[in-house]
Amino acid sequence: MLRKKIALVVGAGDFLGASVAKKFAKEGFLAVVTRRRGDLTKLTRDINSFGGEAYPFHSDARNEEQVVELMHNIEKKIGQIDILIYNVGGNVRYKILETSSRVYRKVWEMCAFAGFLNSKEVLKYMIPRKKGTIIFTGASASLRGKKGFSAFSGGKQALRALAQSLAHEVGPMGIHISHVVIDGLIENENTKKLFPKEFEQRGSDGVLNPMDIAELYWNIYKQPKSAWSFETDIRPYNENW
Repeated sequence: MLRKKIALVVGAGDFLGASVAKKFAKEGFLAVVTRRRGDLTKLTRDINSFGGEAYPFHSDARNEEQVVELMHNIEKKIGQIDILIYNVGGNVRYKILETSSRVYRKVWEMCAFAGFLNSKEVLKYMIPRKKGTIIFTGASASLRGKKGFSAFSGGKQALRALAQSLAHEVGPMGIHISHVVIDGLIENENTKKLFPKEFEQRGSDGVLNPMDIAELYWNIYKQPKSAWSFETDIRPYNENW
């Protein structure tokens, strides 16, 4: 019996990360879902409810030892990682004089440093196989820094630069690197707290549905080698860009 392909979602939060994990599980993948803290029971139960298969792990994406251990355990005990979706966030809003060095460093670690750690470790396994996919979740801040988002934009732009470098380096080896710029508000409670007025004004079609974004990730994964895209941007119809 053939083993299922593995989709590793690092940063499997309650909204976008969960939606991506569910989408790949519905397509027959074994979803390995990780987050530093928080309950993964509901996500695992939801995936199991439609006949999917999920393995939950608590792991700090910023901790090199934990990342090395995570990749080793998956590869040696579960199976080969076919795709890594790096979805760790870090979206905070502070005026510059209210942005402590601790906040800035933590956000950079979440967005950029942890992205480096996880992609480096999974590539140790993908490069010898000459196949694999890594999708990085970007944001509006990946392209432009707005007031109040010095930490988030710094981290996300560094992540984009990492993705660009990897695409040039390992793309010719047969590994697809993709960076998705999510240029708009995602439907979730955290974003509603940051942008309450915007949610009130836009209506249901004016914010991004996590399951719709998950469909995009799936379509990127399915792209043939002859037509790979590196960067894709996605936004609601009424987004001012």
